[in-house]
Amino acid sequence: MRKRRTLAALAALTLTLLPAACGGTPGSGGDDNKLTFFSWDGEETMKPVIAKFEEQNPGLKVEFSNAPPVAEYISTLQSRILAGTAADVFVIAAENKTNLINGKHVVDLRDKPFLKNVPEFNQATYSGPDGAVYGMSVASWGAGILYNKDLLAKAGATTVPQTWDEFLALCHKLKSAGVTPYLESVQAMSTPLAAFLGARNAADGGTMDTKIFDGSAKFKDYWVEPLTQWSRLWTEGLVTRGVVGLTGDQVRTEFATGKAAMMVAGPWDVPGVREAAPKLKIEMAPIPRIDGGTPYLAGAASPGYAINTKAKNPEAAEKFLTYLNAPEAMALYQKATGAITVTTDFEPKLDPALTPIVKDVRAGNVYLPQIAWKRAEDILNVEATAQLQLLVQGKATPEQVANALDTKLASTS
Repeated sequence: MRKRRTLAALAALTLTLLPAACGGTPGSGGDDNKLTFFSWDGEETMKPVIAKFEEQNPGLKVEFSNAPPVAEYISTLQSRILAGTAADVFVIAAENKTNLINGKHVVDLRDKPFLKNVPEFNQATYSGPDGAVYGMSVASWGAGILYNKDLLAKAGATTVPQTWDEFLALCHKLKSAGVTPYLESVQAMSTPLAAFLGARNAADGGTMDTKIFDGSAKFKDYWVEPLTQWSRLWTEGLVTRGVVGLTGDQVRTEFATGKAAMMVAGPWDVPGVREAAPKLKIEMAPIPRIDGGTPYLAGAASPGYAINTKAKNPEAAEKFLTYLNAPEAMALYQKATGAITVTTDFEPKLDPALTPIVKDVRAGNVYLPQIAWKRAEDILNVEATAQLQLLVQGKATPEQVANALDTKLASTS
């Protein structure tokens, strides 16, 4: 999955849209020589893939547009769906899958040949209650902590922490040594918080969110302790409260230039760090454990490619998904993004820094609240992000954050 951003970055929304050609009525009579595609990956990532597809399909042109994730992309797609101008192919994500599926805006792909090499975990992530599969997810992601091994050595650390207490102790040592210990952007769901919740959900037999959404439990029953542990980064003075204004790009720049020893990261961050600092010794690891649990990763099956039920060129849309799943396209995409691809007929060349997380990512041992939530995930995600920012700023307590989510969920019933 690529970098996740929130409405705070709305002013930076960039849409890359080629001149539109005339189209026909949905599903028939459209321009057989044009396919429309709306993505949250940028033109730099998708242009090589699209160029190869067009080369193999002479006369067929892809009209590409994009908006950055998450909130900007989802709001733009929603507006286009309501206006009847949504692309033939677009991205289905954790935060909008329920609305797209329940609104019957996406085609059932379950019997399509291009799904045969997609693992069950990825298919299930974008499936409906009827067993239909509505998105082709060809990668998975796990986010944890990316460590600068040289800076850790300054604090006498030779291995990465396994417990959250050890992690915080390392932060204190780094700070005492004059090193900024850790940074994360809080413009989206927190990676450590998601990992804490994932470990707790696994220990609960995977029933945590089912209980919250069927009313037999509440957010406050599960979230308060993980929120309390995460907030120690600020209550213990290890991270400035001003981090609330940092984007993921800014955090990565601070890390790549040696100004921070540790950062929250996903596979998509590694290529940028390598490009900026080729000699930096880095390693990624799961989020250290709390409550005597196990280290865990935030993560999910990556957003999938979906076909609009009102596609003007559905035949070309299927051709495009078939190509996106082919080893040639996978290689181009993986090179640009560093993604941990999962299709069975392509073996990606992954950065060695990702080695500690690859097995768990491919096994589906990852957790993301927005994927696990049973309804209103878009509404709850916006609320959660806002509440986490208040917590970081010292304007809300863990109990208040959890209660706000319970109130918001009750309002969606």
